[in-house]
Amino acid sequence: MPKGFIESISAYLPMIVLMVVCVAVMIIPQKRKDKKFKQMLDGLKVGDRVKTIGCIYGKVIRIKDDLVSIETGSEKTVIEFSKDAIAAVENGAVSKDTK
Repeated sequence: MPKGFIESISAYLPMIVLMVVCVAVMIIPQKRKDKKFKQMLDGLKVGDRVKTIGCIYGKVIRIKDDLVSIETGSEKTVIEFSKDAIAAVENGAVSKDTK
């Protein structure tokens, strides 16, 4: 191999290593998080307590394709959201903060 070729590879080697580390640190954990989120949405069922991305808490009363209807508030208001608007499925009962 020519001497100039080896010198040019060694000049770019730190940049290549930095890109590999960036992929390992940023992209791989995000893919795991996205996969876990998709599993949560696929496991969503009627009766689950959920929190939306707008911090609205409620109980799932209907799931139709990509739409989720939740019941919220003391008047049991029904609101429809896209499945993507669900931020989390809550395990316990949601209680009011009293200050």
